[in-house]
Formats: sequence, C-alpha cells, structure tokens
Amino acid sequence: MLRCVFVRERSTTISSKIFVGNINFETTKEELVQLLSEIGPVTDAYLPTDRATGKPRGFAFVEFSTPEEAAEAIEKFNNYELSGRRLRVNPAEDRPRPRAPRSPAPQRFSSDFSSGGGGSDWSRPAKPKGSRRGLRGKKRSL
Repeated sequence: MLRCVFVRERSTTISSKIFVGNINFETTKEELVQLLSEIGPVTDAYLPTDRATGKPRGFAFVEFSTPEEAAEAIEKFNNYELSGRRLRVNPAEDRPRPRAPRSPAPQRFSSDFSSGGGGSDWSRPAKPKGSRRGLRGKKRSL
C-alpha cells in the first residue's frame, strides 16, 4: 500500500517582521521599540491586547526596515532579560490565509402559511415528531 504524505516546509527566507514573546505585562510599546531600535529603525510594533480585559497579552510583533536587521535582532535579543523576563524572539510566521467564505445555503420559501411549520415563510419544512420505532408503528397501522 502506497501512502502519500505532504510535508509543509518552512520558508528559509526571513521576513522583516519578528515575534517577541514572554514580554512582561507592564512593558509598554515605547519601551519595546526603544530597546529594539538599537539594531535599526523599527517601522511598526504591535502589542495585542485581550479583548475582554484590555490588558496586554504578553507578546508583540515588530517590523524592521530590512530582513537583515530582523535577523540581527533575533540573534541579539533572543533570551535577553527585560523587566525580569527572558524574551523569546523568533521570525514571525505568516498566518494561514482564511478560507474563502462559503456561499450560503439556498433558502426554502414556503408560500403556504397554513402548513403549520412554525408560521414563518423562512422556516424549513417540519420534521415528523417521535422516534423511528413509533413512526414505523404508525406506518404499519395504516
């Protein structure tokens, strides 16, 4: 039996965006940018926050102007201690693209309002109630 296995390889080229993890929750965006700008100019920094609480989530995405600067920042700041925590710095992985939205299922319209199917023209036809055994018994009795 022949089995086909598809392996997704990581790209060997580094982008200019890095992931900075294990950040202290009190660290601000300005402090992080100031630290990382020792390597080169930071073009963008994003510290996501929790939707419910609004507090930082403990990681950031930082973009440099060139991939070489990003590689140097990874080399220099991985395991660097900032505010009592060791930073984890890696190349940022691209998010998988979202799937194309599915087309909605066709709607069934009922022109007969007396069918007893819930009273709405948007509802689906009503299923018979009861178990299969009960339905078989009803069929036999007819």
